[in-house]
Amino acid sequence: MTTRDTQLAEQLSATTLLRFATAGSVDDGKSTLVGRLLHDSKSVLTDQLEAVEAASLSRGQDTPDLALLTDGLRAEREQGITIDVAYRYFATARRRFILADTPGHVQYTRNMVTGASTAELAVVLVDARNGVVEQTRRHAAVAALLRVPHVVLAVNKMDLVDYAEPVFAAIAEEFTAYAASLGVPEITAIPISALAGDNVVEPSANMDWYGGPTVLEHLETVPVSHDLTGCHARLPVQYVIRPQTAEYPDYRGYAGQIAAGTFRVGEQVTVLPSGRTSKIAGIDLLGQAVDIAWTPQSVTLLLEDDIDVSRGDLIVPSGDAPATTQDIDATVCHVADRPLTVGQRVLLKHTTRTVKAIVKEIPSRLTLDDLSQHPDPGQLVANDIGRVKVRTAEPLALDSYADSRRTGSFLLIDPADGTTLAAGMAGESFATAEAVRPADDEEGWDF
Repeated sequence: MTTRDTQLAEQLSATTLLRFATAGSVDDGKSTLVGRLLHDSKSVLTDQLEAVEAASLSRGQDTPDLALLTDGLRAEREQGITIDVAYRYFATARRRFILADTPGHVQYTRNMVTGASTAELAVVLVDARNGVVEQTRRHAAVAALLRVPHVVLAVNKMDLVDYAEPVFAAIAEEFTAYAASLGVPEITAIPISALAGDNVVEPSANMDWYGGPTVLEHLETVPVSHDLTGCHARLPVQYVIRPQTAEYPDYRGYAGQIAAGTFRVGEQVTVLPSGRTSKIAGIDLLGQAVDIAWTPQSVTLLLEDDIDVSRGDLIVPSGDAPATTQDIDATVCHVADRPLTVGQRVLLKHTTRTVKAIVKEIPSRLTLDDLSQHPDPGQLVANDIGRVKVRTAEPLALDSYADSRRTGSFLLIDPADGTTLAAGMAGESFATAEAVRPADDEEGWDF
């Protein structure tokens, strides 16, 4: 590696990573904002920009349509709306970014849930001419539901309201009050014009009344508050390594990516769901023995005792082990076109473990328009968000989603064809009355 490569590697390792998502109503200029952000931060390759310029010219536009940098699907370009979640990766000298540009149309709420599920910040766009609308409130509710710690309100198209401060102030006040009532911990409002570039990367000369940061400046400096290295330590076992060689005749390692927290040699750990305990005898990282490892490193743990550990098990510190349960009470967003119904047999995938499960109850469906609960809906259809109670065939060790977005989340899957049905966020597990369990049916689904 050359000196220049070494310096670059050191610079990249020193910068932090911010995952953020964008959301907004149709035609609020979301894709244009993302395109402007990439263009003005010099994160667009020359051939990409040339392709956008050529496409814009063929459509009779005098200037490049920066929205085309993210609206990559043909159907998106034809309709002029964002349909799928578009992920973009870029970096500045201060930080690296993973951006999820999510759709704004109500029928693609499930896509926003997908894009924002791992985001540490959400940028919610509002058209300055329209103010806070129903879809704006939906996006704020989804961000609050997914516990996104930082929300940016980008009041776009300020050029179309003559850069008027009172217009921005009224929208910012209304949105901030609503988002705060949902429990969003931090809200930052920024007046912008994505088309003209005002306050996106460079400060605007047209809004000297605004003294806050630009969008990029805020993205570069906002603290990544959800520091996974300080969370409950969790290692979902992905693979058991046994080399079977003369050099390592007794080697048995448990490999996986640390989902959260830190592990140290000599630490006592518990393997879930079995509950067996041991101590960490060694940690292998990239072929080297280390004394400590943390998220999101992929490591191999070696234990002092020869105990039964397999794929899907969860290794945790013995003093910080979550309870195991077969009864899961959770909030889910239904993402499949086919409905989710009471009594439906599903597979539940939690980290690296997949078990059979049955939907026992759907207590309520959330109406995002006014945050009211619709009791006993009977089923959930695409884009619905509701509460479900699921019974699994085997015990699972789930954290509360409020404590860990990684180990508190799961997927419900159709066992027939592997289609993802719903994305779930675990709440408090609920206890059911002890009763005689029915005998398993011939397919093993009654439990």
